[in-house]
Amino acid sequence: MMKRMTVVMAALLLTITISAQRDDEMQRIRKLHMALSAIEALYVDTVNADKVTEDAIRGMLEKLDPHSSYSTPKETKEMTEPLNGSFEGIGVQFNMADDTLLIIQPVSNGPSEKVGILAGDRIVAVADTVIAGVKMSKEEIMRRLRGPKGTIARLKIVRRGIRDTLRFDVVRDKIPVHSIDATYMIRPGIGYVRIGSFSATTYQEFMESMSRLQKEGMKDLVLDLQGNGGGYLQAAADLAGEFLQQGDLIVYTEGRTVPRHEYKASAYGSFRQGRVVVLVDEYSASAAEIVTGAIQDQDRGQVVGRRTFGKGLVQRPIEMPDGSMIRLTIAHYYTPSGRCIQKPYEKGNKKDYSLDMVNRLKSGELMSADSIHFADSLRFETLHEHRTVYGGGGIMPDYFVPLDTTHYTRFHRELAAKGIIIQQNLRYVDNHRKDLKKKYSKFEVFKRDFEVPQELMDAVMAEGEKQNVKPVDDDELQRSMPLLTLQLKALIARDLWDMSEYYSVINEDSEIVKKALELLQ
Repeated sequence: MMKRMTVVMAALLLTITISAQRDDEMQRIRKLHMALSAIEALYVDTVNADKVTEDAIRGMLEKLDPHSSYSTPKETKEMTEPLNGSFEGIGVQFNMADDTLLIIQPVSNGPSEKVGILAGDRIVAVADTVIAGVKMSKEEIMRRLRGPKGTIARLKIVRRGIRDTLRFDVVRDKIPVHSIDATYMIRPGIGYVRIGSFSATTYQEFMESMSRLQKEGMKDLVLDLQGNGGGYLQAAADLAGEFLQQGDLIVYTEGRTVPRHEYKASAYGSFRQGRVVVLVDEYSASAAEIVTGAIQDQDRGQVVGRRTFGKGLVQRPIEMPDGSMIRLTIAHYYTPSGRCIQKPYEKGNKKDYSLDMVNRLKSGELMSADSIHFADSLRFETLHEHRTVYGGGGIMPDYFVPLDTTHYTRFHRELAAKGIIIQQNLRYVDNHRKDLKKKYSKFEVFKRDFEVPQELMDAVMAEGEKQNVKPVDDDELQRSMPLLTLQLKALIARDLWDMSEYYSVINEDSEIVKKALELLQ
């Protein structure tokens, strides 16, 4: 009898508690509704009720962690397009040169290439609206070029060597957004893959890259995650699994109301034997840290670079009826050794959190590993070789490579910031594309033999002087030249071929890449 009474009392207490919680919840909802109604009905000036509502949501989220956020329908669409792996449009890579849209490359097998649009073409009008020479923003031009699949973009194009304006009707289609920036053999037997973000298509792209490299004789891999700000956790887990044994733990998540959920390698990885070196820097974050942490904790490879960003919070997207979205932090993620790599933060204080990179630079951390200090309470061990690793603020690489600031002079920074380097490169390639393609039919020949011509350097200097960007003395000029010439050569390679060729040139001067090759060779 007493046992039955105890059960009844417990059930009654639970019912009362749930009822009280519901009452509290309804009271909070009524309070918010009353506040909004009062503002709409009584405020002295006209108010935008939608904006007031959005501001209220933002205000609530800003008092939480630095990564919980709200986005409008437009912001949500712009944010999710790269992660979804495609958008709908005409399929061209372009840049603005003298207020004119200059096509760098049509997307391979895309709608523009199919109708005969070429690299170097200039789009001067879309649907009889002139877009050249009218100071139209890049965003507005993109809005006119994009559109639903199956609709027609009527373009007017100017082509070098042809007097008349050409007309093309391009049927818009789905255009892939690639998350892998580069894939190539960096040395005999050593492949290189650079991943810019983790999207819905990253895993498939990665498998295609690995298949191609293995056919070219790859034995070892340099996996470049520098500057990779993250993306989909599942994409990162699937990719990391390719390096591990079946059942190996990759990452697990856990939160106040979210039970522990483990991500494990589902099968024997396709690249289980070759050596792996992962490249990271202070902007490698989130999903990039998941891959790095799994490879480091499972003693599967070595990590080279600088301490990563330190984002160990999991956001759940909550879609609103109008297309807006709340991204709410629901859990932490932990590496296989149990490390939470989220860097410290104070709730509601995004300012200090955003200044973390500035503080790292001021403290000397980016220049010296000795400037980084971890508490003993954050000490962990890798799972097989029992090496010491640390949690509590990013992933510390096995081999630290300091940031080399000697390359970056004030003169070079201002040339880049004002777009002078990009613009003069575009003009040079536009004027010499045919000759360059004829002389350097293969990239390997270009990489070996091409030297940046004096006419291009003179054009950069002349435009710099015109915009009052000058070196303070001959020493600054000389210190600026190596990076400037390398950058120009890499940009020309990009415009003639693609991003893999760009990185093939630029990586030859990267200290982080050099360290990876030293370890593998």
